[in-house]
Amino acid sequence: MEKSQYWDDIYKKKDESHQSWFQDRPEKSLEMIGELNLTKTASIIDIGGGESRLVDYLLEEGFTNISLLDISKESLDKTKQRLGTKADVIQLIISDVTTFKPTQKYDLWHDRATFHFLTDIKDVEKYLSIAYDALNVGGSLIISTFNTTGPDKCSGLTISKYSQEDLKKVFGKFFQNTKCIETTHTTPWGTTQDFVYCGFKKIS
Repeated sequence: MEKSQYWDDIYKKKDESHQSWFQDRPEKSLEMIGELNLTKTASIIDIGGGESRLVDYLLEEGFTNISLLDISKESLDKTKQRLGTKADVIQLIISDVTTFKPTQKYDLWHDRATFHFLTDIKDVEKYLSIAYDALNVGGSLIISTFNTTGPDKCSGLTISKYSQEDLKKVFGKFFQNTKCIETTHTTPWGTTQDFVYCGFKKIS
């Protein structure tokens, strides 16, 4: 089964509030984005944005240049339906992040829980190269993955787990680390998952 079809099926089977990654308000992402003091016209891309509510809050805060990338058309269609006319100002990009060809430069690359699905080193290297090329110099990258104490699988797929030091080492080849925090996510059914968030900056 193609990856896009696999994820379309995931989104078709369950309402967003019954997906393990659901957050009514993505607190940590919003906190880290807020600390960047971006202008409201800053170009932002949310990788694996799917049905995430992050875009709702960014629009509420007045950001006007937002792109959502996801491999699943189904997830983006649902977000478009949820946002209604607000979706008219959002760029929706259906793509596997490892084959993504950006048509613009971004000031912020945000990824909550997509990167850890890349278990092949070649895909990791593609991701890093694409992210680096997609960001403006001085641009920021926020990455969130399962911590080393997190689950071994998500949505039936094996994932890679990272500590703060692991992420600093991987992304440090291209970016300067600015911050890392650890947090625990509670799923809609009450189980917990350990995450690590790290912020980086493109300095050259």
